[in-house]
Amino acid sequence: MMGRESMEFDVVIVGAGPAGLSAAIRIKQKAKQAGKEINVCVVEKGSEVGAHILSGAVLEPRALNELIPDWKEKGAPLNVPVKKDKFRLLTKKWAFWMPTPPQMNNHGNYIVSLGNFCRWLAQQAEEMEVQIFPGFPAREVLYDKDGRVMGIVTGEFGRAENGDMKDNFQPAMELHGKYTIFAEGCRGSLGKELEKRFDLRKDADPQTYGLGVKELWQVAPGKHKIGSVTHTVGWPLDSDVYGGSFIYHIEDNQVALGLVIGLDYKNPTTSPFQEFQNFKNHPSVYKLLEGGTRISYGARTINEGGYQSIPHLAFPGGALIGCEAGFVNVAKIKGTHTAMKSGMLCADVVAEILLNEENTTLEKSNLPSLEKYEENLKKSWVYEELYKVRNIRPSFNKGLWWGLLYAFIETYITKGKDGGTLPNHSDHEQLSPAAFCKAKQYPKPDGKVTFDLLSSVYISNTNHEENQPCHLQVKNMEEMIKSNYGVYDSPESHYCPAGVYEIINDGGNKKLQINAQNCIHCKTCDIKDPNQNINWVTPEGGGGPNYPNM
Repeated sequence: MMGRESMEFDVVIVGAGPAGLSAAIRIKQKAKQAGKEINVCVVEKGSEVGAHILSGAVLEPRALNELIPDWKEKGAPLNVPVKKDKFRLLTKKWAFWMPTPPQMNNHGNYIVSLGNFCRWLAQQAEEMEVQIFPGFPAREVLYDKDGRVMGIVTGEFGRAENGDMKDNFQPAMELHGKYTIFAEGCRGSLGKELEKRFDLRKDADPQTYGLGVKELWQVAPGKHKIGSVTHTVGWPLDSDVYGGSFIYHIEDNQVALGLVIGLDYKNPTTSPFQEFQNFKNHPSVYKLLEGGTRISYGARTINEGGYQSIPHLAFPGGALIGCEAGFVNVAKIKGTHTAMKSGMLCADVVAEILLNEENTTLEKSNLPSLEKYEENLKKSWVYEELYKVRNIRPSFNKGLWWGLLYAFIETYITKGKDGGTLPNHSDHEQLSPAAFCKAKQYPKPDGKVTFDLLSSVYISNTNHEENQPCHLQVKNMEEMIKSNYGVYDSPESHYCPAGVYEIINDGGNKKLQINAQNCIHCKTCDIKDPNQNINWVTPEGGGGPNYPNM
């Protein structure tokens, strides 16, 4: 667009999560070693770094050890080493001991707030003169005349819902880079566009996802066991639904707990939020939380496809890193270390190209592609790790009991070397019509341990300017009533963990109301809508949740 201001950088990175910040730091490290300068910027849609970051999280420090070996001396917020692992099978009233799978052995790992970890990484990056711009969403990909990615366009500020410019209007800005690295996290809005434009998924299975719903609690000191890690499978989820819970005891008598549900579930009336509230009704969990105080709430989707769902990563002018591409090791229930390593490997190649004297005189359009990054990743411990566990997640497509049996065989007998690879499927294609399913019924919240949806969203500190264009773009509103409501009982009103979608009566007719100001940016609607009729794009900068210590 004519009249937009632009800024020039060597490298533009979209997203200040673990992958994006690791890439930025690594590029600067390489430049410093060479005695040269590479100009790097990172744009982040959250109001601050970490505001939109949510994870369990147990951190395996393997990639961190490679990136910043003296992280302890630099004050990294890895304060709680894991002391004990537990794995349980839940029924409605009982918890049965199960052997902890070796992939879930957390010896040497740390329970962290991933948001705080990213805030620390940002400090390390800024000390190396990385320019970080929080509150600036990347809204559009820029291409040159040959179709090469040349940067991004940030979102506008001060545009009214009807499209008019308000008094505080600020135009978008173009950020140009020799390379643009996309690290938006799971189901990135620009990553979707890039996958289609460059056919990056032509050799990959569909990505499959889970939705994690999490709360942070302050519990009575006598109930707190710092460093304790518990994972469960089974109740309250039906046996044909993939998922499980986590309970992590961190410092200051706090407990992080949550439930992750695979988004390939079939019953359209399933509510991940309500399933999580129900999980807290289990006697062992209720006892832990009773008398405590709930501090925060949030939800976010995660990639679960693993090895067979990784797309091509490089394209002219840029690459995908981290959860933008999908490197979560589901068997470990971890993805931060693999995301960081992907960013570091990409950064190595970018730095190698930009520091090569032969490339300094080249026009941007003539700079080499980043194919070497993809080649190096396939030779790294990231691919080795994901390959070994590639069949564990899809084995649960046949149900909990078959999945547990297959995972046992895969883990202890074949050890991931049986030669076959089970396929993944698209989550949005798995819903059954509501007429074929029993409508889910959930108990009412007690206001002590279990809570309603809107009070939960309130403590996520979510805020959006209401008078702005809706960032939840419904392509065909009639389809939302005819198909979603008529066939599937409006699954969006059940799966959304923030109460964004609501069916209301409008003069005797059903109408979908979108409460976009509630959105906590989990991306579930973009993934699970059965007709792929909802397109999630970035709202005005700084909007969304503001997660503390999550």
